[in-house]
Amino acid sequence: MSVNQKVLIIGFVWPEPNSSAAGGRMVQLISIFKQQGFEVTFASPAMDSDYMIDLNSLGISKKSITLNCSSFDVFVKELNPTIVLFDRFMMEEQFGWRVAENCPDALRLLDTEDLHCLRLARQKAFKENRPFSTDDLLVEDVAKREIASILRCDVSLMIAEYEMELLQSVFKIDIDLLYYLPLLLEPITVSTIQNLPSFEERNNFVFIGNFLHEPNWNAVQYLKETIWPLVRKQMPEAVLHIYGAYPSQKVLQLHQPKQGFYIMGRADSAQEVVQNGRVMLAPLRFGAGIKGKLLEAMQCGTPSVTTSIGAESMCGDLPWNGFIADDPQIFAYKAVELYQDKTIWLKAQENGFEIMEKLYLKSVFENDFVQHILKIQTHLKQYRLNNFMGTLLQHHTLTSTKYMSRWIEEKNK
Repeated sequence: MSVNQKVLIIGFVWPEPNSSAAGGRMVQLISIFKQQGFEVTFASPAMDSDYMIDLNSLGISKKSITLNCSSFDVFVKELNPTIVLFDRFMMEEQFGWRVAENCPDALRLLDTEDLHCLRLARQKAFKENRPFSTDDLLVEDVAKREIASILRCDVSLMIAEYEMELLQSVFKIDIDLLYYLPLLLEPITVSTIQNLPSFEERNNFVFIGNFLHEPNWNAVQYLKETIWPLVRKQMPEAVLHIYGAYPSQKVLQLHQPKQGFYIMGRADSAQEVVQNGRVMLAPLRFGAGIKGKLLEAMQCGTPSVTTSIGAESMCGDLPWNGFIADDPQIFAYKAVELYQDKTIWLKAQENGFEIMEKLYLKSVFENDFVQHILKIQTHLKQYRLNNFMGTLLQHHTLTSTKYMSRWIEEKNK
């Protein structure tokens, strides 16, 4: 396709790669488009933040947009993008119908990040102290919105294979509408591995995660109340450093140096704090998607102990970069074993390098992804005819959301 490709990304927030895996993911997608020579504009209704990436320095146009305002229609018509990427389903809900109306020929991509409905349904089941069932998804309100959004888009980017399977088995989504694109990594070189701190040079347990993300906050509470006392029973001198962006007062109150439990707040360099830790602890009890913190631990050569939810969709058939345990006693026991036994630790580290090499190399996915979207663009009309449910939802959304939005706009005047 010789068309000069213009990509418009509509962001839920401005990308903060140092604050969350979602921010890192967005920067990866931008870099794929830039490497292809595509012209990229990033627009968001969010407020600027102190930690957002400098988009202009990456050669990307930055545009602030307003919800429920026809100024967006003027902007998007003038820009006339060939590809529009919605960052999470909420942005597609807000702006998808405007894109469809003003730029009907633009390919509409949805980056799901993780399945929000899966994360929320698991969270509800957890809070209600009962096992999660896939039937929970069918009664989850967010699922109705998220699935509608997936159907209205031409392609939805998925980072977890388990979620692709769920969408097909539970919601009967056509596989043609889904595309597997995990978090992407550069190959880890021998010299990088050699330059990582050794077993002896590292100390302390570490946890890292954005505190605005409920699974992270819950994991820290679980560490504090249940797991850490079990670790300290076996290792009275053990120290755990908890890092994360946006810690609230609730989080800061957990800081108890006498128990070796340190709330460190935002890390200036996530990579630095993770690679200086000897073992990462991530006892996630609900959540979805691929866990950026666990992939980062592998990159830093830091073995981890996590739960089956934490490791879900992350290592295929390969052995984990440490241990997977859902029982708190076993979790604590394995954490101490991994911390104290160099042989086990080195093997776990090696497993992490193998997982990265076999499942996450950017070079394996990048070109296929670009070819896939270019191919769809060449027969977009026929492709959309095959997705009748999507067309149906687009029709009704255009009508209902459009008039609701117009009403809000009038009201705001």
